[in-house]
Amino acid sequence: MSPRCVRAESDIVGRQDRPLRITVDGEPVDGIAGQTIAGVLLAAGRLAWRRGRSGAPRGVFCGIGVCFDCLVTVGDERDVRACRRRARDGDLVTTQTRQPVPDPLRDPETVSSPRPETVQDPAPETRENATSPGTEER
Repeated sequence: MSPRCVRAESDIVGRQDRPLRITVDGEPVDGIAGQTIAGVLLAAGRLAWRRGRSGAPRGVFCGIGVCFDCLVTVGDERDVRACRRRARDGDLVTTQTRQPVPDPLRDPETVSSPRPETVQDPAPETRENATSPGTEER
């Protein structure tokens, strides 16, 4: 895939591209009929449009709809794979962001709930006196 567009006058195939415009997070983005939403975003120079749970930027990964890195909201429909959905003129696209999950091992102050108490092993005398099923004395 090439990031450059072929001008209509130099296109040997003779395509007649129809322009379209979608709105992404309130900004108009121009594309060509037949492009996926991911294609429109990539052609506009946007390589990432959401953040994963870790806070890492996400955009297109597989490009064939297998992974879920390119999720967006189109109109009222959440979790749309941008690489699979063809852009339609007038689409209202909202990017999705997963809030980072605090890691208690890295920053214990970000966790609002206390850590669960550790379970103590039973006392040694309890373990010695316990019998396994089927080993009772007769």
